[in-house]
Amino acid sequence: MSTAPALGYLLKHAHLRFATLTDEALEPFGIDGKDFGALRVLARREPMSQLEVARTLRIDRTTMVALLDALERKGIVSRRPDPTDRRKNVVELTESGREAFDAAEVAYAGVESAFLAGVDGQQFRRTLQTLLEG
Repeated sequence: MSTAPALGYLLKHAHLRFATLTDEALEPFGIDGKDFGALRVLARREPMSQLEVARTLRIDRTTMVALLDALERKGIVSRRPDPTDRRKNVVELTESGREAFDAAEVAYAGVESAFLAGVDGQQFRRTLQTLLEG
């Protein structure tokens, strides 16, 4: 019988540690790791519909609306009716949202670099991607 910790335990606790470090680094920008994920999507492909953002992040509509409501209250994103389909809302980063994202991206990269300092980060990513595609 193996005495090594179970893979699930290691993955879960590595994720929790990384999420904690990320949230701490992003707090000065008024966002957390979940918010940052949405901002990354919007910064790369804006404007997008709420549904497109939710699908990209693989989260349900209700969770997406709550996330965007919070970001909108902070002035980080804006929503407006889609000019081609009034049933949809288009979501975009505001100017202050773009500035927050740019600063948060630097902070996130620092956390990621420090977190992966003891391993080959590129190999680790490839391994995880292989496992996800499996």
